Amino acid sequence: MTIHAQHQPGPQAPDARPALPTRVRVLVVGTGFAGLGTAIRLRQEGERDFAVLERGATVGGTWRDNSYPGCACDVPSHLYSFSFAPNPHWSRAFSPQPEIKAYLERTAEQFGVLPHVHFGTELLAARYDDVAAVWRVETSRGVVTAEVLVLGSGGLSEPSIPSLPGLERFEGTTFHSATWDHEHDLTGRRVAVIGTGASAIQFVPHVQQRAARLTLFQRTAPWVMPRRDRAITALERRLFTAVPALQKLNRAGIYVGRESWLIGFAVKPRLMAIAERIARLHLRRQVPDPVLRDRLTPRFRLGCKRVLLSNDYYPALSQPNAEVVTDPILEVTADAVVTRAPDGRRLEHPVDTIIFGTGFQVSDPPIAARVYGPDGRSLKQEWVENGMAALHGITMAGFPNLFLLVGPNTGLGHTSIVYMIEAQIAYVLGALAQMPVLGVASVAPRRDVQDAWNADLQEQLAGTVWNAGGCSSWYLDSNGRNTTLWPTFTLPYRRTLSRFDVTQYETTPVRVRSAA
Repeated sequence: MTIHAQHQPGPQAPDARPALPTRVRVLVVGTGFAGLGTAIRLRQEGERDFAVLERGATVGGTWRDNSYPGCACDVPSHLYSFSFAPNPHWSRAFSPQPEIKAYLERTAEQFGVLPHVHFGTELLAARYDDVAAVWRVETSRGVVTAEVLVLGSGGLSEPSIPSLPGLERFEGTTFHSATWDHEHDLTGRRVAVIGTGASAIQFVPHVQQRAARLTLFQRTAPWVMPRRDRAITALERRLFTAVPALQKLNRAGIYVGRESWLIGFAVKPRLMAIAERIARLHLRRQVPDPVLRDRLTPRFRLGCKRVLLSNDYYPALSQPNAEVVTDPILEVTADAVVTRAPDGRRLEHPVDTIIFGTGFQVSDPPIAARVYGPDGRSLKQEWVENGMAALHGITMAGFPNLFLLVGPNTGLGHTSIVYMIEAQIAYVLGALAQMPVLGVASVAPRRDVQDAWNADLQEQLAGTVWNAGGCSSWYLDSNGRNTTLWPTFTLPYRRTLSRFDVTQYETTPVRVRSAA
């Protein structure tokens, strides 16, 4: 079995890279929207004593790693970008991956943060020294001491691959959509695609066009809505360049439109029946075969799982060389995927390539196992014992001076995560500005405040379509608790985070650190 590797180290020789600092005030991890946004805003606020760790060779985060055919954003381009770095040159209403990656690279260079980024440098372990009030961070290139640690590694950074019996015996090529093997030619291949998440919806049509045979193994049929994509005209791009206020107005309109989706998702889930009629009509028009159409019909309320957008997914599955298999997978052999038919028979599906479209480890982020609080307990242990939770989705009780961007219950099912990221960065900057003024060396949220915050979140989530829509999704953890999504409109979240309230935190004075 050949598995395509992920996160290859940067091409530079170690001696060609800038030396890793031994001590900084702020250490940022990751160079996706979260990490880059933090670095840019730090520079804008005059902070220069910071460094950014990036295990890859370039910036971009998930938009660097996910380069599979058809990869694109499902949030409109003008909203899925930094408010402080508008791009009037987007080519389409929904940006393709290469454009988003190029945007992040260009923005990093434009705002002068690249000298702070250390490529090919992975965080191995971070331990908080309670006496010195610092984080001691072990990396693949040495140790860095930081007063504040900001994790911008994101929730879509670690692929999730199911544990299938016999997978290790498979003699063909296997890879995840996030580690696409571009050297493996799919022409004439018998390809198995396992999973029907957002990535699979985008790459399946491209695989179908090349493969001799495409077998899609589907556990749950997703809801698929028409993708209202179009090319942005040259005139529009010229107008956005000449009149920036026009692009800002367009962005505001998109934001309001996307926020209105919350009415169906969270306020009145019954309204999702209207959207379901649109999706059913989309399915009926694109899949003439009633048997296949029945297999592709979801059995839960629209929105319970991530709503997917595509105009070519259903037509691809309707082609003669495509098959949708809904029987459960029993095992993988050297050259086939074996399923159990409804009558109990073993059915072998010969394949020479397996592509996983099975998403990411969202409710159990691996980086949590590498971060240790002052008592020696890892963030993973904390979350296993007490549930994945944080105050405002950013700070965790028992973990001083640790800020997690896109943390628990700050994901979105309706609009741009970049909006949430910018609100979180502003909160981090507020903390960094207040700490020296108050003479504070460290801050960690009070347990009672954090518990109250999360109890309120869970109460708000209880009646939403994400919790009560009749499905099992990656929004929910192994205990059925929604640890992923923000339950309401995004503006209240931004307002809450506009001021860092130190009364919600346990603090230690600067003298503790200086005495070490």
